[in-house]
Parts: sequence; structure tokens; C-alpha cells
Amino acid sequence: MIDENKQINNTSQQLGEPTEVKQAMKSDFPAQTNFNESGSEVTEQVAAQTNISGDTAVNSENSVAATEKTGVETAALAELTQQIESVKTQLEERSTQYMRIAADFENYRKRTSKEKEDLELQVKRNTILELLPIVDNFERARSHLKPQSEGEMTMHKSYQGVYKQLVDSLKRLGVSPMRPEGQEFDPNLHEAVMREPTDEHPEGTVLEELVRGYYLGDRVLRHAMVKVAAAKEDTPFAPEDQSSSASS
Repeated sequence: MIDENKQINNTSQQLGEPTEVKQAMKSDFPAQTNFNESGSEVTEQVAAQTNISGDTAVNSENSVAATEKTGVETAALAELTQQIESVKTQLEERSTQYMRIAADFENYRKRTSKEKEDLELQVKRNTILELLPIVDNFERARSHLKPQSEGEMTMHKSYQGVYKQLVDSLKRLGVSPMRPEGQEFDPNLHEAVMREPTDEHPEGTVLEELVRGYYLGDRVLRHAMVKVAAAKEDTPFAPEDQSSSASS
């Protein structure tokens, strides 16, 4: 810069330019410098405006991205909610199905248990029914035995011991005899095989048990064969009374 001023001064001296021209030319350089400074300020303002525009664009892009992200999150949340509702529905269906299966199984267990008990009772009933005729024969034989000698008495005692053992075994199985004498005839318990007219007992009263009946628990094992009281018929008029009335 100094060299340029020197060169200008030399040229001015050679051309014989006045000093004012020199000063005027020197004064042009600050103006140029001011112009450069003003250009820098304009450049800075443009850059600032550019930065503001860039920030606005970035903010807009961020806002759009945030909106899109919110929409995606909302859609994902809706999808998750729908999946949860679907899982809840499936869980309720499975729970209902489980409860139904459990109830069916409980009913099946009760039914099979009842069938098993009924089967066991039927087998026991059939077995005991096969033994009852033997008990009947023991009782008939006991009613006919009249021991007279010591040997017969020993045999009778042995017989009584066997009979008692058989009856005790039946009792342990739940068998109990009926005692229908003097009771009113019940077709659910008794089987009437004889009727006897009498004035001593009301009609329908069981007079005698011919074949003993038995219970198995609270059920009838065998009906008792009984003789039942019937109403006594009126006595007809005597023949002599009829002849005397005819002669008169």
C-alpha cells in the first residue's frame, strides 16, 4: 500500500499535478474502505437472514417429523389396544371353556362314582340274595329240631353256632330282617300270599310272616311274604228259620 502511494506521488510529480489532486486521490481510499465495510455488513445481514430462514425450515421439518412420529405412535397404540382387547376376549373364552370342562368333569366324576356305588351295591345284593335261602333253611331246621339226648343237644348247639355266625356276617354287610307282624300291610315292603278273615285285627294288618323279608341298608333286599287280615264275612240265616217261616 505504501509502495502504491509512493508510485502515485512520483507520477504526480512527473506530470506536474497539483498537491490537491494528490490529496483527493488519497482521500478516495478511505471511501473505498467504507464501501468494503458496508458490503461486509450487508453480507452479515444476508447471512443472518439466511440463518433465520434455515432455522425456520429446520423447525418446520422438525414439526412435520414430530407430527408424523405422533401419528405413528397413535397408530401403534391403537394396534396394541386392539391386540389387548383380542387377548382379553380369548382369555375370557378360554376361562369359560375351562369352567365348562371342569363342570363336565365334576359331573362325570359324580356320575361314575354313583354308578360304581350302585354296581357294588348290586353285586352285594345279588350275592346276599343267593345266601338268603340258606338262612331260611337254617331257620326251618331250627324250628323242627327237638333235641332230647345229650348228643342231640351238642349237635343243636353246633348248629346254633353256625347259624349265629352266618347271621352276624349278614349284619356286618348291612343286612337287617323285617319285623312286619302287627303292622299295616305295605306293598312296597310286603307280599301278601294269604288272607285270613278275622275280627281280632283291622283289615290289612299283617298277621304272620311266612318268609322273612330283609333290608340292605335302607333299601329292600327281599320282600316279606305275609298273611294279611281280611274282613270277616256275615253269617247267613239258618235253614230252620227259613222252614219255620214257610210253614207259618
